Amino acid sequence: MATCTVALTAIDSSSRQSLEYSSANQSPESDDEAPRMSLLRKLAVIIQLSGVNFASSAVNGLVVVGLPTITADLKLDPSLAFWPTSVSSLANASTILLAGSVADSIGPRPVNIAGGVVTGAFILAAGACKTGPQLIVMRALQGIGYAMHLVSSVAIVTHTLPRGRPRNFAFSCLGLSQPLGFSFGLVLGGILQDLIGWRAAWYIYGGLTLALSVVAAWALPNFQNEGTFKGTMRNLKVRVDWVGALLASIFMTLLSYLFAIRDPKSIVFICLIAMSLPLFVGWVHRQVKLGKPALIPNALWKDTAFSSICGTVALSFGVTTCMELFASLFFQEVQHLSPLQTGLRIMPSLLVGVALNVTTGLFVHRVPALWIVTVSSIICSVAPLLMAVIKVQSPYWANAFIAQVLAPMSTDVLFTVGLIIISDNFPDNTQALAGAVFNTASQLGQALTLGIMQIVSTLVTKDYSDKILPMARLEGLRASFWTMFGFMMLCTLWGAIGLRNTGRVGLKRD
Repeated sequence: MATCTVALTAIDSSSRQSLEYSSANQSPESDDEAPRMSLLRKLAVIIQLSGVNFASSAVNGLVVVGLPTITADLKLDPSLAFWPTSVSSLANASTILLAGSVADSIGPRPVNIAGGVVTGAFILAAGACKTGPQLIVMRALQGIGYAMHLVSSVAIVTHTLPRGRPRNFAFSCLGLSQPLGFSFGLVLGGILQDLIGWRAAWYIYGGLTLALSVVAAWALPNFQNEGTFKGTMRNLKVRVDWVGALLASIFMTLLSYLFAIRDPKSIVFICLIAMSLPLFVGWVHRQVKLGKPALIPNALWKDTAFSSICGTVALSFGVTTCMELFASLFFQEVQHLSPLQTGLRIMPSLLVGVALNVTTGLFVHRVPALWIVTVSSIICSVAPLLMAVIKVQSPYWANAFIAQVLAPMSTDVLFTVGLIIISDNFPDNTQALAGAVFNTASQLGQALTLGIMQIVSTLVTKDYSDKILPMARLEGLRASFWTMFGFMMLCTLWGAIGLRNTGRVGLKRD
């Protein structure tokens, strides 16, 4: 709390200084709103935005640590065993671009409040589910609500805090809340699951999210693009690229779902994917040519820093998510540890995540982005490599502990660096869409990487079906860890090439 107060005091000073400049792309509320907000209100905004991230990520931790128990209790079909983990990311990736466009057109405040209410309500509903399919549906709806929160959070930060250290710090808080929440979900979920069952923690985090939505109603500032009902409807009609958002959502939904199914009908999805992508590209080109709203102008992808950071974010976030899930499965299904013991073994990533997010936000403007991204990716790649060669009886401190320490290195750094680079490529009046693009990359990367790892693990486990189940499962996990290592090497190469001409980011503009 003391750190936040000191940083926000600096924000007040920087906010006054930011009034001295303006740019063609800057939205008027960016300058007008920040000086009028008190220190307490700014602190409440950051806590609220980070708090919903914390609670949603904690629920992801609950799913990871409690997946074996939940699937058994709800009698979830084995073919759907991974859906409680992946369906939220799939729904999030499918709706986040549309949510970003809507937030830019009607204002991020109502979208953020609505997103918090939807997320909290369906976390509570998931905790009350009686069947596996019900849980999958509730997790999908939770992902839609969280998409609304994510994109509006980025817009709120960029409109209320000036570029430079204050905004970098706020982005770091948003990034910090996710690994922090996930780790708390692992630990609290493990403790409560052993004591009173897996549902209790879901009720806690659902209630916390709804409480934070009440805080948002007081703390979040009003923006100039918020107006009357008639004006809101007009903005939705004129400023949102509905066709582009629909085509993008169809493409991402089909692509994510493709990796979650394995049957002869997959060829249908492949054909639909092959059709939807060129349709989206062609539609956006038409919109730009006619001077109409375009979801993501094609010219943006010619910026190597922008396109490479999207790719590295997707790979890094996907590998980190898979490391968390597959390490948990190794501890529980191979080493036969309890959920609580599993949660404690994944805890080191919490401490590393806290340290990385704080230091990245404070010093990202001092080091070239190329070195930040490539070095962190190389270090992170060691984590799946250690898990790929681990043995059943290996002491925790030999491989698994070091892997947990190194696993968040890339993702937690990229959260701040990626948000800065992507938001700087969008005008200030489309910052929610900028957040949507960033989170689309991360969520889609998580869904696709998780789907690939599931396929690899399942196929290799079947090949070793002549062994006893824990050993066959270990071989499947090993293959997945090797695949993750390859993905991180690709992430390192992609970042090194794409960011080679990128200097320092997150600098204050005078």
